[in-house]
Amino acid sequence: MSHDLPKSYDPTAIEDRWAEYWVRERLFDVPTPEGAPAASPFTILLPPPNVTGRLHMGHMLNQTEMDILTRWRRMRGDLALWLPGTDHAGIATQMMVERQLASENTTRQELGREAFVERVWQWKQHYGGAILDQMKRLGASVDWSREYFTMDDHLSVAVREAFVRLHEQGLIYRGAYIVNWCPVQQTAISDLEVVHEEQQGKLWEIRYPVVEEPGQFLAIATTRPETMLGDVAVAVNPDDERYKHLHGKRLRLPLMNREIPIITDAWVSADFGTGAVKVTPAHDPNDFALGQRHGMPSINVMDETAHINDEGGAYAGLDRYEARKRILADLEAQGLLVAAKDHTNSIGKCDRCKSVVEPRLSTQWFVKIQPLADKAIAAVEQGYIKFSPEQYAKTYFEWMRNIHDWCISRQLWWGHRIPAWHCGTCKQITVARETPAQCSHCKSTDLEQEKDVLDTWFSSGLLPCSVFGWPRHTHDLDIFYPTQLLVTGFDILFFWVARMIMLGCHFMLDMPMADGSERTLKDAVPFREVYIHALVRDADRQKMSKTKGNVIDPIEIVGKYGTDAVRFTLASMASPGTDIAFSESRTEGYRAFANKIWNAARFIFMNVDRAAESGIFVDPRTLVNSFGPDENAPIEARWIVSRLNNTAAEVNRALGEYRFHEAANLVYQFFWGDFCDWYLEIVKLRLDFGEYADKSATRAALTTLLSTFEAALRLLSPFMPFLTEELWHAVYDGKTPAKSIALSRYPQPLEEALDASVEGEMAILQELIVTVRALRKDLDVPERELVAIQIAGPDTLQHLAETNRSIIERLARVSAIDFPATWNLGPGNTRTTASFTVGSSYEKQIDVVAERERLRKQLDQYDKILINAERQLGNDGFLSKAPEKVVTGLKKQASEAAMLRQETLDAIEKLEQLA
Repeated sequence: MSHDLPKSYDPTAIEDRWAEYWVRERLFDVPTPEGAPAASPFTILLPPPNVTGRLHMGHMLNQTEMDILTRWRRMRGDLALWLPGTDHAGIATQMMVERQLASENTTRQELGREAFVERVWQWKQHYGGAILDQMKRLGASVDWSREYFTMDDHLSVAVREAFVRLHEQGLIYRGAYIVNWCPVQQTAISDLEVVHEEQQGKLWEIRYPVVEEPGQFLAIATTRPETMLGDVAVAVNPDDERYKHLHGKRLRLPLMNREIPIITDAWVSADFGTGAVKVTPAHDPNDFALGQRHGMPSINVMDETAHINDEGGAYAGLDRYEARKRILADLEAQGLLVAAKDHTNSIGKCDRCKSVVEPRLSTQWFVKIQPLADKAIAAVEQGYIKFSPEQYAKTYFEWMRNIHDWCISRQLWWGHRIPAWHCGTCKQITVARETPAQCSHCKSTDLEQEKDVLDTWFSSGLLPCSVFGWPRHTHDLDIFYPTQLLVTGFDILFFWVARMIMLGCHFMLDMPMADGSERTLKDAVPFREVYIHALVRDADRQKMSKTKGNVIDPIEIVGKYGTDAVRFTLASMASPGTDIAFSESRTEGYRAFANKIWNAARFIFMNVDRAAESGIFVDPRTLVNSFGPDENAPIEARWIVSRLNNTAAEVNRALGEYRFHEAANLVYQFFWGDFCDWYLEIVKLRLDFGEYADKSATRAALTTLLSTFEAALRLLSPFMPFLTEELWHAVYDGKTPAKSIALSRYPQPLEEALDASVEGEMAILQELIVTVRALRKDLDVPERELVAIQIAGPDTLQHLAETNRSIIERLARVSAIDFPATWNLGPGNTRTTASFTVGSSYEKQIDVVAERERLRKQLDQYDKILINAERQLGNDGFLSKAPEKVVTGLKKQASEAAMLRQETLDAIEKLEQLA
């Protein structure tokens, strides 16, 4: 690639090209090593987005963090594998295809199961995986050769094996229990797929006649009067004095003309409602448990669509809410409706279709979770899996220690069909890995496969091992399992993370290690670490939602500012445990940052080409192994190399701790501040291509400039992969040492390149230049006019300023520098810091009142610093706990503030004399 870069930076002109190049060249494919790698590989699994999905800001944050870590580890020399894939998303995908069928005036029932499943596969081939195409466009450095879909043949084998094994171990059973039922999707859904919303409702009081005492009633309170059609009892607390005379008596169920008993149970709260509760075991989980304790029958009065069934008598065929209206009207007509009170309650809704979930008695398949949970808890307790931020471990434990058996069956047609066959002859069930020819109980051939499919999370819970070949013992499993890291959001901590831990620990304990030895829990875990990232909110820190109209489309923002700017925005705000308030103004700022780097590259390449014209050649391929200039080099050369190495050390540390915001801001400060604002301006003094120029000095300056820029590009590359790829290829003029900057070496700090003394000296020079610039502004010196300055300070400062006179003169626009033995400038013409006093004799009419006011404000600031320091340094508790570095820094700050306070007082006194 030529040095001749376009004048302006246009991300759209380069991003598609490099994204296509990375995929075409298969740069991030990771073939399985033949033997054991020298070190543990860095393996990371993409949380599989739904095959129906489109990229949202949460995805982009998640993938940005994973890509930064993977690129960083790859550039550090690790065998870095990032696996992509999609989830078949049973409910969501079936819903999408059913909507498509509805637009064609047909249904899945009319098509039949086989044709419908074929139709879903067609939909998946045509529309599915769009989110992966978006990932490719955004440059995700995944191994596309290993892309999976959760219903691929080899993964389906793993799902069936897991089900059969758990069943053989007595850990899968079938039974009738209360489940969350979605009447629109007509399937059971898990507790985690129910979204609870607070809404204003009613609490109705209804009178039930007492059979043994005509004219007497027992009032109950309910928020769902339609379920009373399935009441089998009314329960009261045995200690509730109000109802002791009714123990053992019977009630007549209104509208149904059925007698039901009054029972006592300590679970009933005497304080809720009337203190008497209707018992409807088929429509409430608490009632179901109560009914089980008392041997009560269960009467289901609703069908799969939440319409009243034949058990509902005169209300059969009505929708549940229409039935509610009719029931309340009939109760009121019979004088049995006592009151209707406003009541705020939590309504559960299906996370997919937003319909109100109905608790419903249903025969389902369950995983007995407790043996699996025990291992999963131990894996985290014993430190084999670590959570970051650490507080999520506590959340994990709380959920895992109160976990219920997992309902894994779904009444869908799309998904992994449960490998169980019902016998039409003996009514028994055969569970098998392969389709059985006959019943395992009576040998009958009258078999029909279970209609239900497995919960999507059952198959995705196996991914860390199934993608590497489990249940077979493969070389991939030996090399890449356990994975090193999972990066995900809090919202699927229990959906997916906990289930992967449970299933991985359970099944992989039976898989021997590569050397044939027994695997322990430490190596059965699916991953070593879990990093939970925060939410992306809008600029006002509101949660994004379509209802609020504040959803930000990442593809739209990328089109506006470029992928690199959006990635850098997310990274720079990704502090562990803190939500991100996404702001377009920040993104616009990082677009400007990319432009700044682009212009820096154009300046560097222009000078490289000018040098070549004058016979000075610098080959960038010889720069990689050099660590910097010699000790006699100009201060800026030694300083920038030291700053680069210090920054590299801090960035490597921050990324190792998942402090993306720190790492991004460190790179930003180095590139924009140290390199562009300071170093580039100073190095212009050294780039002399004239006939009588010192060519060796110019070559040395250009060498440091080019090598630092090339290293800085590598430092930035994981954050801004497109910009750095373009410029890195330009640095080498197309003759790059690797096919991509992503395959080059990430900068590592070199001890011999670190120079604290030169960084200290440069800090003083920078402070001096900044102070002179401020003084010029205060004195209203025209921009183009040079001024003479005077400096007072220690001998070391005088030596530093004289040695680097040209730097001060150029950057502060100074014509002359003097070090007077006596100081004769007034306070309006001087500025004082802890290190020096600088002044200029440039004449400006002093506004004594304004200057005195400015100095008094300074005095107030110094007073506050001294009061705060005195308070902390006089606090024994603080001194005993604070690190020595903090205490020393505080004392130094107080000493400097005291000195500056006195100088300010002296300046005020001189002004008073002028007045």
